[in-house]
Amino acid sequence: MPSPLSADRPAARTPGRGQVDALITQTRRLMGDVDAVRQGAQDDTFDPRGRWQRALCDLALHQLEDLDAHLAQLRDGPPSPPPHESPLSRVGSAEWNLLTDEAVWSPELHGIVGRDPAAPPLTLDELPSLVLEEDRPRLTAMVTGCLVDAKPIDGEFRVVRPDGAVRTVHMMGEPVLDARGSTTSMWAVLRDVSELRRSRRAVGATRDSLHLRRRPAPAEHRPAAGPREATPSSRHVSPRLPRTAGTLDLAARRLPATPSSPADGSWYDVLELPDGDALLGVGVLTGHGPDATATPATTLGAVRGMAMSGAGPSRLLSWLEQLLSADDPSVRCSTVYCRYRPATRTLAWAQAGHPAPLLFRAGRGRRLDAPDGVLLGTDPGAARGQGEAALEEGDVLVLHTGGPAPADGADPLLDLAPRLASLHTAQDCARLIARECGNGGRADDACVLVARVTR
Repeated sequence: MPSPLSADRPAARTPGRGQVDALITQTRRLMGDVDAVRQGAQDDTFDPRGRWQRALCDLALHQLEDLDAHLAQLRDGPPSPPPHESPLSRVGSAEWNLLTDEAVWSPELHGIVGRDPAAPPLTLDELPSLVLEEDRPRLTAMVTGCLVDAKPIDGEFRVVRPDGAVRTVHMMGEPVLDARGSTTSMWAVLRDVSELRRSRRAVGATRDSLHLRRRPAPAEHRPAAGPREATPSSRHVSPRLPRTAGTLDLAARRLPATPSSPADGSWYDVLELPDGDALLGVGVLTGHGPDATATPATTLGAVRGMAMSGAGPSRLLSWLEQLLSADDPSVRCSTVYCRYRPATRTLAWAQAGHPAPLLFRAGRGRRLDAPDGVLLGTDPGAARGQGEAALEEGDVLVLHTGGPAPADGADPLLDLAPRLASLHTAQDCARLIARECGNGGRADDACVLVARVTR
């Protein structure tokens, strides 16, 4: 890229229009081919290979979309003004003249960092003020290497926009030298690669999930068939649960805050494990930052993969904490997971800032004593306890995401104990709960999972 402030620098010969048109045609044909492959990939959120294939295709399409826009710019020149949030608006340029202390920024660069195009461009000394504190040493090292040692710049850092949004920027540049070999200025192309990095993280997460699912179980524990759950939607997870798991009769309901309220980040789940145990869970996932990318579906897939290793509920939540923190520190997760062993009718469970399971027996209901466990994403080093309970035939276990129970114990679900005792199926229990407690009045949607011990 010729420097706009270096008139003595010879300009590169512009490629012929026909040659660039041919490249654009090839790129768009390839985009169509990749999109066809993506459409053909398994659209099953519980299939690790399908998720991995689609994530790879999404990443490739992001890159090809940028390539197509850059080739079009090479052919036609920059748009004026650039389309909002188009691929071209994610690429800006700058030059800093060391002799005059003059700085020139393109309008696109102002847009990337969230500055008013009318504002004066920042000097090299002022540029770190936009960058996350932990990334400033990286930027300083790149700029110093360019100005002092005439090294090309090729690296990334994160900038914080005035609205609080964090964007990942890839910077490439070179020094401009005079006849004596001294650096007189530095030019750079800066590209917003936030979406690209999110796509790459999705590829990594789906690849890790695929590896977990590929880990072979001991021969005597391998299931004859795969799990019997269904595909969740892109906005929430509502599996079609198996009617039974081991000696548990199962049912679940979603309780919307209002009839028209949109789906939130809550889920419920049941997984029959290779050793005959059943994994039960509910949870709520939220993201508070601009790069929050985790979804209940991907979280659910990770939990299932880890559960196949035989981990107990407390270890499962500790691993989930590490996974969420590594992917996006802004994510918060409230959840409870139980592992039921039919052979002994024992329930092991752990929670992360979540209401305890409710146990109904002989017309009475109570909350299980909660082990230690804070909200995932708030304290990675926090200790996580594990509780245990002995169940009996006819017991009804209820897991829900309706928010913390009142301190005085006046939980409306517990008030249903005498009526639940007269019912004989989990579906009847879930239907009663939905009828009596599903008429709104909550700030958010809720999920209820019912498990009844049959023998």
